Amino acid sequence: MKNWKKIVGCLAGAALALNMNAQQVQGFVHEQSKATDYVWPTDPQVLEKLDKWQDLKFGVLFHWGLYSVPGIVESWSICSEDVDWISRKENLPYVEYKKWYFGLKDKLNPVNFNPEQWAEVMEDAGMKYMLFTSKHHDGFCTFDSKYTDFSIANGPFKDNPRKDVAYHVWDAFRKKGFMMGCYFSKPDWHTEWYWNPYYATPNRHHNYNVKQHPQWWENYQKYTENQLNELMSNYGHFDILWLDGGWVTGEQVNLDRVLEKARKVHPGLISVDRSIRGKNENYQTPERGIPEKQLDYPWESCITLSHDWGWVPNAPYKSPQTVINLLAEICAKGGCFLLGVGPTADGIIEQPIVERLHEVGNWLRQNGQAIYNTRITPHYNDGNVWFTADKDGETLYAIYTVADGETVPETIEWTVNIPKGKVKVLNNGKNAKTKVKDGKVIVTLPKGLKNEPIAMQFKIKK
Repeated sequence: MKNWKKIVGCLAGAALALNMNAQQVQGFVHEQSKATDYVWPTDPQVLEKLDKWQDLKFGVLFHWGLYSVPGIVESWSICSEDVDWISRKENLPYVEYKKWYFGLKDKLNPVNFNPEQWAEVMEDAGMKYMLFTSKHHDGFCTFDSKYTDFSIANGPFKDNPRKDVAYHVWDAFRKKGFMMGCYFSKPDWHTEWYWNPYYATPNRHHNYNVKQHPQWWENYQKYTENQLNELMSNYGHFDILWLDGGWVTGEQVNLDRVLEKARKVHPGLISVDRSIRGKNENYQTPERGIPEKQLDYPWESCITLSHDWGWVPNAPYKSPQTVINLLAEICAKGGCFLLGVGPTADGIIEQPIVERLHEVGNWLRQNGQAIYNTRITPHYNDGNVWFTADKDGETLYAIYTVADGETVPETIEWTVNIPKGKVKVLNNGKNAKTKVKDGKVIVTLPKGLKNEPIAMQFKIKK
């Protein structure tokens, strides 16, 4: 960890601008904390867990809830903010719309719920860690919380032996050896202690003056802390607690106390208090984007497979090549890639998703050395070529990214990271003819390669 931190220590103040070409932005982008605001954990077990997490590189985030029934943007349509990414398909006045939305609890009945399929698909895709949404901003729980009846366990699915959906999702992935994460929204737009029915709900924030109603706020704090303790106590082992809704701070929901208790059960638990600068944001999470430059602290790009986090009908999914290209860039810049996938309201992963992720997995099965267990190298990019390194810093990988429809060229060139000896193409294990001329590396690729990103392995001159 210390050596890795020193490699590019000069990048601590790296630019925060997001690469808009890479992120393919649709909608809201969660604010990224400033590089200079990152606080390294002092708990050795958390540092060890972070290092292990950085080995994994590729994970999945599932958004699944009420919004999955009509196939609309997750939660946000009930937030009365006039921004273009919040749309309502139903032509209803706001109060009636909100009533309709909350009423979807009586329609979510995932009779084909198959978490084993979810786990198999993501394992096949080469993913190594996972996050499941226990509760989004709308307050609907995918776990059987004793603190509310607004959950999957109290609707049409209540008599199903798997009514505690979250438990069974996490169980299926634990059996596959995934690093486990719990997503939880701190704001809760359903509980009266956050959006109190006495007042209107003009935006995402609580809708009353806390000084005027201190008991309401205290009730909200207790409610949130109780649910977090419930998740950390009753749902098996966790590695990551991923807290969304950065307009509510961890301090406001007694996160220090929650983490102190949780880490006695889950040693080294990674806290991701998103965009809340400080000790409880153990890694940062630029949303739908990739930092412009390499960063030397733990971070993760969370990007959707489609335009949305949850399931929507007839979604335009990213191609396997696009996913692999994003993964290569993210890893070269020092991050992990959390891919957003939305299961259907019925409880399965759609076939178009299965097919795309299978192709990603095929690539990783041949080229995963260039991704997994790698770390950053000072010279990390030259055009379409992205570089990663083994932890020893002596073996490097070059990944040439190929756009959809592009034909793999006969030769690949770069001007940094001069190879010492042979360059091996991981796809087929063959050595590529390589020469260096005027400081430029020219690699002639073997014949018969697929039109897909090309990963190469080589030693570097020192």
